[in-house]
Amino acid sequence: MLSPLLSLLILAAPADKPIPANNTICPVLGGKVNPKSKTVVVRGHEYRICCGGCDTQMLKDPDKFLQKDGTPKNAKK
Repeated sequence: MLSPLLSLLILAAPADKPIPANNTICPVLGGKVNPKSKTVVVRGHEYRICCGGCDTQMLKDPDKFLQKDGTPKNAKK
């Protein structure tokens, strides 16, 4: 049995943070992005996007823009 204090610490622990964005082009439209660009979280990863409509498209159909490992399909190899 857990002590009440330990139980509170477990419940108060921060939720898992998403993996920070490191993309330099928008996965949706391919526009340039920078560290100040808006981000969207999909499957535990942050992605920088170039405009407001891109977040809706990413959330609606992430498989269209992301590979299974989370890499944007338009990322340079």
